Order: sequence, then structure tokens, then C-alpha cells
Amino acid sequence: MHLGNVFTAFVSWLSARSSGRKWVLRIEDLDPQRSKKEFARLIEDDLLWLGLTWDEGGLDDKGSSAPYSQSLRHDIYERYFKTLEEQRLLYPCTCRRADILATQAPHQSDGRVIYAGTCRPCPAPPFPPLADMPQTVRLYVPDETISFTDKVYGEQHSNLREDCGDFILRRADGAWAYQLAVVVDDGLMGITEVVRGNDLLLSTAQQLYLYRLLELPAPQFAHLPLICNAEGRRLSKRDSSASMEEIRKTHTPEQVIGKLAALAGIIPRPEPCHPSDLINLFSWDKIPKAPSIII
Repeated sequence: MHLGNVFTAFVSWLSARSSGRKWVLRIEDLDPQRSKKEFARLIEDDLLWLGLTWDEGGLDDKGSSAPYSQSLRHDIYERYFKTLEEQRLLYPCTCRRADILATQAPHQSDGRVIYAGTCRPCPAPPFPPLADMPQTVRLYVPDETISFTDKVYGEQHSNLREDCGDFILRRADGAWAYQLAVVVDDGLMGITEVVRGNDLLLSTAQQLYLYRLLELPAPQFAHLPLICNAEGRRLSKRDSSASMEEIRKTHTPEQVIGKLAALAGIIPRPEPCHPSDLINLFSWDKIPKAPSIII
């Protein structure tokens, strides 16, 4: 993890503790090429080092909603995928990402390209049944505006057709898309609040649409400003100095928590402290509403 990942975990942990709710650690390892068990162990070790303990989840599957690793939940996602298939809202797509990028200009400020519906059957749903063969599968979205209240950025409105487009639920190699997996997991694990970076703000409308189709309870959402480097770019693996591996060499856990608390507006200046010292000070009103925070 880097400081941006830890910032999100820290704020989420404080929100759960200050409201008497459980904090769930889910291992989102859908991509087998990028996800390894040892990486998840490092995440757990960093969280424990900081004093951010979880109530459910983790690699040890503590809790009643096990397994908490998405790579072990294939059959669950398959069942809900079938529910959508029965609604005849799914269709195969043969478009390559490179083709989509080459033929359309970015629609959003974050560079997101909205799928134009090139492979969408005509007329509108219900669509023909899917063939029993490897294929990328997209979910049809209507021309509908989804509204919700974000705990940091307030009222949000997003048109599914204009801002999202028909989105992928399953890749041709059989890997499940993030959107489907997190919606199913949130619903089945009883998640009531999702805290994440504001780069995922536009994903919320897609997910709220899925919660509705699958008749799953939707959580509340809180999107945090991104932690950025001195050049104003969001932190990544290239920013090795902001990685937890490097930070742990020169800082104590209390110093890191104090830095995070100041970034979150919970205390006026970075001072060493323990996470439990901040529980009664936490408020969503203190979180900065700027798009990003420069460190």
C-alpha cells in the first residue's frame, strides 16, 4: 500500500468505530495476474502495524460471510450473473479496448471513454439469450439519471447512458468485473457504508443500478479527495517514497496516523497519536472537499 490507500482505510476505520459499526476487510483479488496472496498479507501487516484492526474478513475469513477473498467467490457471482441474464439485459461484446479508445474521445475529465453501444443488439431489451461460449458480456443501461448523496461531496446526479454507458460484467477470459463483484459482496456482507477515492465517484451510478436490478440493499457512499504527489499526480507505485514499505523505515505508526489525521482535517497539525485517540473527534464535515490533497 501507499499513503493514499492507507488514508482511505484510516478514514473508513474511523467512520466505522465512531458509529459503533463493524469494519470489514475484503480481499479484492479478481485479477489473477496482479493479485497474489503475499500482497494481501502485506496489506494486513501494514493495517495491523498502524493499529487499524478489522472485525470481519481478511485472509483468515473471520466472520459469517466467508469467503472474503473475491477470487474464492466465483459461484456466488455466477448465480447473480444468471439473475441478470434471466432479465435479458446482457449481450456479448467483441470490441477491443484499443478499438474503443481509437474511435472515441474521452468523455469525462478523468479520461473515461463511454462505450457507444457498438455491439448492443437492436431493438432494446429483452435481448437474445447469451451463447454458451467465452465472450465479454456487457449490461445494458437505460437513459436514466441516478441520484445519490455522497457523504463528502453532497448531492450527485449521473446519467447512466451519457456518463457510464453499457458496462462489462464478465470478461472473455471468465474474470468477473469489479462492478458486479463489489455490488454482490456489499449486499451479501451487509455493507452499509463504502469509503473510497473520488476517482470512483462515477462508478456509483452503475453500482446503484446493479443493486436495484439484483434487489440488494445499497450502502451509503463517501468519496475522499485523492492523495497526490508534489506534481499533483495521484500516488502510484512509482512514488516509492510514499509506499508503506519506505514510510515504515523512518516513521512510527503514531507519526503516520498523525499525518493522516491532519490530512483528513481531524486535527490541525500532524502530531503523533493512536487511531483510538481520534474516534470521538471524527466527523464527515471535517473531510476536505478539494479534488486532491498534495503531500
